[in-house]
Amino acid sequence: MKTDSPILLVGCGKMGGALLRGWLRQGLDRTDIHVVEPAAEAAEAVGGELGVAVTASLDQAPADFTADTVVFAVKPQGMDGIVPHYRAMAERGAVCLSIAAGKPIAFFQAHLGNDAAIVRAMPNTPAAVSRGITAACASETVTTAQRSVCQRLLEAVGETVWLENETLIDPVTAVSGSGPAYVFLLIETMAQAGIEQGLPPDVAERLARATVAGSGELARQSQDTADTLRRNVTSPGGTTAAALEVLMSEDGLGALMSRAVEAATRRSRELAG
Repeated sequence: MKTDSPILLVGCGKMGGALLRGWLRQGLDRTDIHVVEPAAEAAEAVGGELGVAVTASLDQAPADFTADTVVFAVKPQGMDGIVPHYRAMAERGAVCLSIAAGKPIAFFQAHLGNDAAIVRAMPNTPAAVSRGITAACASETVTTAQRSVCQRLLEAVGETVWLENETLIDPVTAVSGSGPAYVFLLIETMAQAGIEQGLPPDVAERLARATVAGSGELARQSQDTADTLRRNVTSPGGTTAAALEVLMSEDGLGALMSRAVEAATRRSRELAG
């Protein structure tokens, strides 16, 4: 992967680390990356395991270092004390790519300047195994070239979709950002239901985990819609039909999922202020 510009990664926790490993797998040169990570354990992993330059703060970076792309991968609650330090880079024309939930483009413009080039993105945790999906939106000041760089960086860990309306980030957060937790809960509840029907716990866990993982891969590779895939598994009057009669009832999974996504969307809007 080529970006033709130095990259500064601010924060190298789970998601920042996933991005960094994705970039390296895609062939991005280590010398084109600098990481700012104050946590000693994470910094040691970056410097020792991955061989990427890392400092605890921006002012400890080499004096001649400058980045054309700044990636913010820190927790939202820490952003107020971190983002202002990067105003000079934004004023020099660096594009700032944020993966912090709940922090709108306006937040970064307030700290970095109204003309700052900002890309706001919402990835999800399957990025750790290069199966993530990220939704992104850009400020009007982002150039075509900057958008292309951000897309390549995000696609190192999965798929990317672009949104023209930033308000759509909230339902995106509710569907794909929080979505992995829903899937993991499905594995838990399927396994527990199997245990209640007499399966040994280890067998139930293995069956549920493999079934969800395999079904997800089938859906990813298939050209059929989810509706078609579901119908393909369902024989009239069979066991699957009996289960779906419960799951697809008026107060079944569909209603629960709608309420869950609505709640997550509402909370995302609250966090954005």
